This record gives sequence, C-alpha cells and structure tokens, in this order.
Amino acid sequence: MPPLTGLHRREALQLLGASIALAAGGCSRPDEEILPYVRQPEQLLPGVPARYATALPLAGFARGVHAIAVDGRPIKIEGNPLHPGSRGATDVFLEAAILDLYDPDRSRAPSERVAGIASWEAFGKAYARPLSEARARRGAGFRLLTGRITSPTLLRQIAALREAMPEAAWHVHEPLDEVNARAGAALAFGRPVRALPRLDRAEIVVCLEADPLGPGPDQIRLSSALMERRRDPARFGRLHVAESLPTLTGIKADARRALAPPAVAALLVHLANGFGAGQPEPGLGDDERRFAEDILADLRGHPGHAVVLVGEALDPAFHALAHWLNARLAAPIDLIAPPDALPDHPSGDLAGLCEDIAAGKVSCLAILGTNPVHTAPAGLGFPELLRRVPFSVQVGTHADETAGATHWHLPLAHDLESWSDLRATDGTAGLVQPLLRPLYGGRSAHEILNLVTGAETRRGYDIVRETWQGIWERHRRPDDREFEGWWRRCLHDGTIPGSAAAPVPIPEPTLPVLPPAPPPCDLTLLLTPDPALWDGRSANNAWLQECPHPVTKQVWGNALLLSHREAARRGVKDGQGVSVTVRGISVVAPVAVVSGVADGVAGLSVGHGRPRAGPIGNDVGVDGYRLMREGAGRLVRDVSLTPLDERHAILRTQSYTQIEGETEKLFPRIDLAALAASTPKGNGSDQPTLLAPWTGDADGHAWGMVIDTMACIGCNACVIACQSENNVPVVGPDEIARGRMMHWLRVDIYDAGKPERIEAGFQPVPCMHCEHAPCEPVCPVAASVHDGEGLNLQVYNRCVGTRFCEANCPYKVRRFNFFGYADGQEYANLGAAPVRAQRNPNVTVRARGVMEKCTYCVQRIANERQAAERDGRPMGEVSTACQSACPTRAIRFGDLAAKDSPVAAQRSDPRHYALMAELNTRPRTTYLADLRNPAREDRT
Repeated sequence: MPPLTGLHRREALQLLGASIALAAGGCSRPDEEILPYVRQPEQLLPGVPARYATALPLAGFARGVHAIAVDGRPIKIEGNPLHPGSRGATDVFLEAAILDLYDPDRSRAPSERVAGIASWEAFGKAYARPLSEARARRGAGFRLLTGRITSPTLLRQIAALREAMPEAAWHVHEPLDEVNARAGAALAFGRPVRALPRLDRAEIVVCLEADPLGPGPDQIRLSSALMERRRDPARFGRLHVAESLPTLTGIKADARRALAPPAVAALLVHLANGFGAGQPEPGLGDDERRFAEDILADLRGHPGHAVVLVGEALDPAFHALAHWLNARLAAPIDLIAPPDALPDHPSGDLAGLCEDIAAGKVSCLAILGTNPVHTAPAGLGFPELLRRVPFSVQVGTHADETAGATHWHLPLAHDLESWSDLRATDGTAGLVQPLLRPLYGGRSAHEILNLVTGAETRRGYDIVRETWQGIWERHRRPDDREFEGWWRRCLHDGTIPGSAAAPVPIPEPTLPVLPPAPPPCDLTLLLTPDPALWDGRSANNAWLQECPHPVTKQVWGNALLLSHREAARRGVKDGQGVSVTVRGISVVAPVAVVSGVADGVAGLSVGHGRPRAGPIGNDVGVDGYRLMREGAGRLVRDVSLTPLDERHAILRTQSYTQIEGETEKLFPRIDLAALAASTPKGNGSDQPTLLAPWTGDADGHAWGMVIDTMACIGCNACVIACQSENNVPVVGPDEIARGRMMHWLRVDIYDAGKPERIEAGFQPVPCMHCEHAPCEPVCPVAASVHDGEGLNLQVYNRCVGTRFCEANCPYKVRRFNFFGYADGQEYANLGAAPVRAQRNPNVTVRARGVMEKCTYCVQRIANERQAAERDGRPMGEVSTACQSACPTRAIRFGDLAAKDSPVAAQRSDPRHYALMAELNTRPRTTYLADLRNPAREDRT
C-alpha cells in the first residue's frame, strides 16, 4: 500500500491542474456533432447514459465498440454488434481502454529533452529548420516510423507525404507483427495476402503453434465463430492442437500435445505428406505419429470443412506449406489484400531504418504512436542509433522510453478523444469519433502528421471527412442522394457499408523448399504476447496489471515458464530466480513450473519490465524484448539458463491445489459421444433440507445465470468488464501478496490430466446468489439479505466488517475492503481526480471495512425496471456486464420466471449442473458441463 501521509506540494499541484482541466474542458463535448447509437438526434439527459459507436485499435486493427457516457463522462466500453471485429463483445484491452483515457500519467504538453515542458509554438519554431531542409531535398533524410496503420485517412496522408517528398521513407514497426505469416504467404502465392480463417465453417481445426482463441486483434471474431459452431452437437467437430506452451486454444482442444517447435514443424510435414507433398519424412515418435494419424483421418474425412493454422514460432516455409495443405483441403479461408498496405508506397521495416541511420542517411525522424526504444529487438541497437539522428520527435500518449530518447515529444490524444477511421482484420472500415475533448491537450494523429510533414493545419474531423467524401463520390450508387445522410448513418452504425475486403484471385500455392532441421539445442525460448499487456503498451493500466494470466493466474509481473521435467532436470523450483542469457545479454526472471509446457522449451511474455511506463507499470516484471533477436522472430534458440540462489514472489490469484478425485465433481466434463445419455442435474433442490422451501420471488421475477464452461475460453473479458461496470478497485501487488483481491468474478482453471498432457478447462465463478445462502444467517446486522427477486444483496451501510459471511461462503466469492482501496487509500495514483471520473455513478463506491461481491449488476436490473414502468410495458432482457463482454456468449442471464426464458431453457440442458450441489445452497448461478470430442488416441 502507498503511504498514508499527505501529498507533496508538486503532487498536489499536479492533481489540482488535472482536476481543473477535467472540470473546465475535459468532460465537455467536441465541437462537431457525434451521433449516439440508440437515438437520433441525440437528447442528452442528466444522469442518463448515452451510447456512441466508435472503434478502438489493437496492433492497428479496429474492433467496433459502443462507448457509454454519462453527463459527458465516458465510463464503460461495450461491443458493437454491427462490427465484424467485435460482434457485440469485448476483450480485456477494449474494456481497459476506458481507464487509459483517464490515466493521470498521460502526456499533457510538448516537451524538449533538455529544456523540459514547452509549447506547440516552441516545437513549431524548433522544427521549422529541419523540415524545410528536408523539403528542399525532396524529402531526402526524412523518415517516418509508425506502428501498423489501417486508417484510410492516415494512409492517404502518408501517400500525400511520399508524393510531396518522394525521397522520404516510411517505416513500420509493429512489435508483435506476424512476420513469418506474411513472409510465408508471399512465399506461397508470390504476393502479400492476409489469411482470414472462417472457423464457423470448419469442423476440423488443427492448430500448430497457433492460438486463434488467444489475445490479439482477431480473438473476438475467431473465438465467437468457433464456439457458436460447437454449440451444435451435429457440427461440434474436433480441435487438434500441438504447441510448446499452454494457450487458450490448447486448453480448449479436444486433443493436445506439448511439443517443441521442431517437432511441431515435423508434424506439419507429416500431415502434408499425407496429401502428396512428397517431402522427406520427418522422424516422429510413436505418440506423435499416432497423434498425426488421428489428425490425418479427420482431415481426409472432412474435405472443405477442415483447416490447418500455423503460428509465429514456425519459419515462413512452414507457413507456406500450410497454405499448400489448406489448398488441398479446400479449407474455409479467405485471402485478402492486407488492410495496412499502400501498394504504390510500400513501407520499410525497423531494420532498414537502422541501416539508414547507421549510414548517416537520416537527418529528421518522426516516430508516431510506437515505442521502439523498448520494443525493438536488442540486436538492432536502436536506442544507440537514435542518438545519431540530428533531429527526432516522438508522438505518443505517454512520455515513454522512446519519448525520453528523442529531442522532442508531442502528446497524442486518446482514441476516445479523436476523429479517425480504422479497418478491421477483414478490411471493414469504421469511423472513430470522440466522446469528449482531449483531457490533457493532446492532438489526433491526423493533426500531428500534418504538423510534422508541413501540410496545411486542419482539424481532425475535416481531414477524416474529406477522406470519406472522396471515397463516397468515387463509389456512390445511383440511389445515394447526398453525402451528409450517408455520413451520419456511418457515424450512427460505426461501420462503413460494403467496405470489407473482397477475396483476391490467387494462383495455386507453391510447394516450398523446406529449411533443414535445426541442430539440437539445450533450451529454446518462445517469446509470447502477454494476455493482459499485449506488447507492453498497456503496462501503466492497473486493471490489466492485476488481471490474472489465464493459465498461470499470475498478476503484477511475468515469469519464465518451464515444464515439470525441465525444471527437475535443471534443479530449479517454482519461484526460484534464474539468469537467462542470449548472445551475451542476460535478464533475471523467476521460474514458474507449469503443466503443459514442452520439454526443452521456456516461455516468457513480453511487455513487462518497462522503466518509463508510469507509476503503475514501472519496473514490473521482466523485459523479454532484451532477449529478442532480429530475424529470429519470437523463437530464440541457444538460450542458456543459470539457476540463482534467490527467490522471487510470483503473485497469483489462484493457488494450485491437488484435489484427489474432486475435479470431476467440481468441473464435470462430458465426451460428445456420451452426451445423448446425459441428463440435467438440478441446483440441489432435490436434496433433503431442514430449511423451508424458497418462496422469496415475491416480485414476479427470479433472476438467474447459467455459464457454459464449454464455451468459456478464459480470456478474462468478463473480469475486466465487471471491474469497469461496478467500480471494483485495484489493491496492488503488496495486497495481492497478502492473499487479498477484490475482483467480484474470477475464472478458475481445473486440470484433470497429467503434467505432460493437460486436460484443463475454465470455470467463471461469480456470486452464486444461493436461495439457501449460508452467508445470510450468520450476519449479525442483516447486511447480507435476499430481495423479492431472488438476489443475494449486500447492504453496505449496515456492514460492520465481521467477515462472518465470507467465512461461511463455500464458494469464496466475497471480498473484504481491508483498506479504502477506492476511498482514500487507492494504490499509487489511482485516487487522482481524472481516474475518479471513470466511475459508474449508478454503483456505490465502497469504503474501508465492508464486504462486497457480485450483485448480478443490480443497477442494470433497476434501470430496466424503471424504463419498463415509464413506458408501461413488461421488463425486457437485462444483460450483465460480464454477459455483454463475453466473446463466446458463455454467460447467459435472465428471468427464470419468464416464459420462454433462454436461461431457464438452459437449466434443462443435459449438461446442466450446480457447483457443489451437495451443499444444498440451491444457487441461482449454475453451469453447463464442459464438452469435448477427443480423438481415438485420447479417449479413455
């Protein structure tokens, strides 16, 4: 916990300035009209939420959202059902973007490396000379470095830059780019294309080091499609996975093998040979060969409905081989032109930029929205090269590592403060509209790009509108009467109709020449995206730092993952420090011994260990980028590991406890072949009891929830959505180390397999809202009570903190405020005035010393009840925050007393069960058992 002493004078002045900015201009609406999703034209009422359709990027790709604002304050993000990138759902990055908006550590003014805080006018004067010199040389010496760009407007501006300064160059550095996938597609088809798997049409899915259900810009689309198809037993299919590290896709697999990358590549070659590839047959072990034959049988039996996906751990040639194999399978994959490309103005990469700097060809460098000082592969030496550039400027939302190394830093507005446009992974374009004026004086990427390229100064709104007016005029249909109506409709819907990329005509893929098998090495390191921080850009977001890793349940840091056998072979234990060395560069990391990791492989997520992330993320975890080598991708060979005589605390929110014979009861799993013989299990109401039957639904409603564990992918979107909706506080690493946490919803992981062959699954656990609630009779002040609709409620102003209810809860879903985590004793800077502006005004901010828990989002139920009474109609559907966020629709909530209620129908599902039904608590939250379709070799 931070000290409870008073603020220093400088901190007090900073918070005062933030509060003044927020009050004076931060929460005022933009000058241009923005259109709410539900009602046109907008009619803002005090305290009434308004929804606006916009889009937020991850790795440059758009996911459409509805941003909810109350009195001009954005407070919540939900998915846009009209957008193919979100399909009405969210992920952890979308949910946490709202906290990034209010981050008090965001840049507030231009700054110069020597002089410090400056003004936009001062930057303009300093920049005038290097810009004029570059323009006089037709752009020679000018370089623009960006992350992935899919914005049609930004691409148009870059094209205009290249035409005005033809000798200038544009380079792209996306830290977790799909380098091997792009190179493999070009190798197979002779041109750059992007593959879009259609998992809703694939009955057999084979993932070789691929994680389509894992974190990334396409997670929502792919996981939604796969799980929607698997809800139909007739189309359930089978998911085969071979991977080095346990991923979300591997956890959900029907058949999985933990294999090192060379063995996975050999498995792919064997599969391709089964369809006539004629490659030299690789040496497979007996178990791997049986696994491969099971896959081949499935692939041959499902022509046109089978697909093979390959991940970044494999070389480009194996990606090309997968394209060749998918062509033989007639796999459901669309191939489109990359949405992030300018065909007439191709971009260079970061390595090319480094070569130009080393050769003295760069005199002026503008870095837009990326942080290469932290994320560049260590072998490039980018931080040292950057010092040689005569003039450099970085544009970003935070004064990060790159901002500290350039001559100038300019504040970039948040996406919820900017006008822009973005494309989804399938090419669908959507408009980005602001919900409020910039809190801290930042400018949009379009406005700043015009500034650094010397173009005319214009508002972002005008720049974006000009792009789409030109596109509309070129492609207008005879029935399109006016641009204004079309523009307003696009703002209202959040998408541009007909903008998705059409599949491109391509030749038959070429059968590649495969590289020789690599020589054996002692240890291979696989660097992976972090499931909460992605590439590190969200390291200063406290919600994401305290979001548990789906598999390891680690928070506030990362660790080196090793298998049980590999750890035993090296004599290291869980939590022990080790030195990991690659080509003379070493980092010290704690070891996490995890089931499902392949022997000879170590895993480490990137994005941690940042020195200039901010008070939340500074020096948290280990910097994996230091071990990344240029040209090696995410797979690093010849890694040496040295055990150290030191221990590191690995902070976890779920302890690993082996429960003999209990896993099948706590997390039941049904094979597809046995589904027909299964019968639904009740919530324990058939058990004998001394208590009177429940008759508490006096108001005519009986709220309940059913969670489908088959569909749950453990992504934690529901956890962060609950945190955002219900003002759930962050406690910080010190409190986590004491075993304290405040999440109202957790996602447990159960493993019924062996360390080398896991059989795991995810189980979200909110409050059970028991009809016979053990927490209620033990409360001495009646703070834990039932209402007339079956909700188990917590009356905060009655609670005196005895914690008897927590002790009596068998599900351990109650949380106690040991400190004022959200009320005066916030972690780090989370008590700043801008952060408090994010809070939902319909949910009480709990004080120290009270118990809190899941309420089924009772405020949403109350809102719908009031709306129904106002309109003189019955209550409609109510969606909880966790339900609305879930990308696979694993969570269903509703009225059990309503006729034809979907949640009531699910209680008759053959997979239905209640958690610990033998206790006879009669929970309103129940589950559907996990459903799998194991291959022949995996059936027991």
